[in-house]
Amino acid sequence: MYGIHLLGEWYGCPANEPLLTQADALRTLCRRVVEDAGLTIVGERFHQFEPQGVTGTVLLAESHLAIHTWPESGFVTLDVYVCNYTTDNTLKAERVFKALEAALKPARKRSQAIRRGSLDMIEDEPRRVAVG
Repeated sequence: MYGIHLLGEWYGCPANEPLLTQADALRTLCRRVVEDAGLTIVGERFHQFEPQGVTGTVLLAESHLAIHTWPESGFVTLDVYVCNYTTDNTLKAERVFKALEAALKPARKRSQAIRRGSLDMIEDEPRRVAVG
């Protein structure tokens, strides 16, 4: 399905920030920015690591958000993927990405946007060969 996949690597995030260290705080933020962007939550799962760090996913009707934190290094990775089945959700995905970036305050960042499912990437059906 046609869509956009936004990938972020954020460096130098404040290590003592509760959003990096506490699953409940990160869950609340992720749910809020997804809802504010107008995307549809269908599930979620966040895990608190000991002594620190969080990994979480928000399942969307449009696809997903995945986020992982390493507070000891001030490092965060983020994936926001949305499909555009009945409407173009690209701007909504960008809003989620930018809102999380603003909240987690990276000093340095690397990001990329991957267009998924474009017509140029679709191959013809495999040819069927009779055997025997």
